[in-house]
Amino acid sequence: MTGATEKTPDRKPLVALTGATGFIGQHLLKALSERGYRLRVLLRRPTILPQGCASVLIGDLSQPYNMSEALADVDAVIHTAGTAGSMSGLPEDDYRLLNAEATVAFAKAAERARVKRFIFLSSIRAQAGPTAEGVLTEEREPHPTDAYGRSKLEAEKGLAETGLDWAALRLALVYGPGAQGNIARLLKLARSPYPLPLAGLRARHSLLALDNLAEAVDRILAAPAPLRRPFIVADPEPLTIGEIVAALRHGLGRRAGLFYVPRAMLKAALRAGGHGGNLEPLFGSLVADPSALTRLDWLPPVATQHGLAALARDAAH
Repeated sequence: MTGATEKTPDRKPLVALTGATGFIGQHLLKALSERGYRLRVLLRRPTILPQGCASVLIGDLSQPYNMSEALADVDAVIHTAGTAGSMSGLPEDDYRLLNAEATVAFAKAAERARVKRFIFLSSIRAQAGPTAEGVLTEEREPHPTDAYGRSKLEAEKGLAETGLDWAALRLALVYGPGAQGNIARLLKLARSPYPLPLAGLRARHSLLALDNLAEAVDRILAAPAPLRRPFIVADPEPLTIGEIVAALRHGLGRRAGLFYVPRAMLKAALRAGGHGGNLEPLFGSLVADPSALTRLDWLPPVATQHGLAALARDAAH
């Protein structure tokens, strides 16, 4: 087990990162290292790590009985590990155990280790369902509609009961290389050779580029204390489904290829084709306002349409 690097005044903080092998964690590990942060990766099992990281094998995060060595001299924790909302079929108790109880137990261990700041990667689903009327802000009362969202909100409430300086980042739908779920489905749709009847969809959706997320985490790490609150993290400009597909097709070097069909006719066609399911996310908006984060000098480096085009180009190679 590698010991902690000695702190010096001219060096960035030592940050402990969980979930470093996941979609978001891998990107944060690279992006924060490039910004000069010293990263200690906390793992459930051995794996290959980039040079310069101290590997600490801690086992099950839901039972962090003795983490004094893992968190020794750590200035901040970024907690990305947990069970994703896309993992269907899990009972509510499992979400609560893996996302809420494990997070709170880990936060208490960090508090005992005198960690200065605990950053929890929550979700916009802690605040709302797949769609919401109006624009979401942190001041609106949270109303999660599924087990995943409720477990994230429960974790946030648990953090608020600790003495830590904490921040819960309520992430919009994250896109970037390796994205799965709805982003992967939209990319597959964009790759289809056919014109698509999406020009009439007016519902708007907030997304979040991986690079914009990394910049947000950097701003939170650097922000003066105390925070002790949630922050919505979303690209400033929400897009319609048609605009998302058009941006992806632009990255593939193609025209948008969209045409208009009335909503009622499109819904009927989807149901007739066996794609009825839950059409709410397709026809309803989910727009989130990141103004609170912007007041911490967050300047997202990636424009959404450019980021989506880059994603499609990367995926094509």
